[in-house]
Amino acid sequence: MNHEVTEFDTGGYEPGDETLSALAQTGERDLETSLRPRKLDEFVGQERVREQLELVLESARRRDVPPDHVLLSGPPGLGKTSMAMIVAAELGAAIRITSGPALERAGDLAAMLSNLAPGDVLFIDEIHRIARPAEEMLYLAMEDFRVDVVVGKGPGATSIPLEIAPFTLVGATTRSGALTGPLRDRFGFTGQMEFYSAAELELVVRRAATILGIEIDRDGCAEIAGRSRGTPRIANRLLRRVRDYAEVRADGKVTLEVAQAALKVYDVDELGLDRLDRAVLGALTRSFGGGPVGISTLAVAVGEEATTVEEVCEPYLVRAGMLARTPRGRVATAAAWQHLGLVPPPEAGRSEQGGPTLFDQA
Repeated sequence: MNHEVTEFDTGGYEPGDETLSALAQTGERDLETSLRPRKLDEFVGQERVREQLELVLESARRRDVPPDHVLLSGPPGLGKTSMAMIVAAELGAAIRITSGPALERAGDLAAMLSNLAPGDVLFIDEIHRIARPAEEMLYLAMEDFRVDVVVGKGPGATSIPLEIAPFTLVGATTRSGALTGPLRDRFGFTGQMEFYSAAELELVVRRAATILGIEIDRDGCAEIAGRSRGTPRIANRLLRRVRDYAEVRADGKVTLEVAQAALKVYDVDELGLDRLDRAVLGALTRSFGGGPVGISTLAVAVGEEATTVEEVCEPYLVRAGMLARTPRGRVATAAAWQHLGLVPPPEAGRSEQGGPTLFDQA
């Protein structure tokens, strides 16, 4: 078996002192887990998705049936995994966790489904990357709660139907457009996770600071939230790095001045851009005159893979209005030049026909 499965029993388990001590020594991954909300009313932001999901779960509880299958889509770090765990907790069920790339064969999925107990939640992260044979088996499992296991090969092969316990599938994807139509249509509820506002991220930072025992004032909290790119995962990570700075080079309290100094050390500027983001903008403006330039050329210029630039940097730079995707390539906007302290040249972004540029005003 190639797949990795993690099971969580949400039925009220409380770890003892020895367990807590062991968890304390496992580092950042467990810190991230400790910051996850456990219930819907603890989840900050995503009001629309929370309201819709609460109705789905409450209706299922009242009818004493497993809720419809749930698909959560949106950029990384917005809480899709946390939401899946909350679904299991709200139902009082166990959750089994795997990922799409881990399900390479239909047999991997069949073994997992056959071990589910009635009412269990199966969470598949990056479900758009599931192998096609496993995906086709998943269709029947989602609709009829059974799978067909093929025994033998060639003309003598026999298909044996195998009943499985009723369960709820929670799928998460960062690329909903990559899902096949038949798979997408089998989800009864689809929640689109949105980027967070600065005010919502302040609540996220303050909640995390309380859990981690970090003393932080309002200005320090707002500074971290404002540089978190609308993403709770980034906010929690920056909070831990600012805490490290405060403990080593200050009195332990996170203030505005401490947060600014710490984030400067970690190369996170006032808009949340990191070293790689600024390298992309710097190459685009200084080396290529603002573009247009192809993604492969731009990636070579900054010493990164094209997929890294396209999937990690570009989404936020586009959303921040600093980079534009055009049919001819990537183009730096006026905001990018200004953020780098540069003045766009008159010919920057001008079309071959001499038409208006990105920097011309109507």
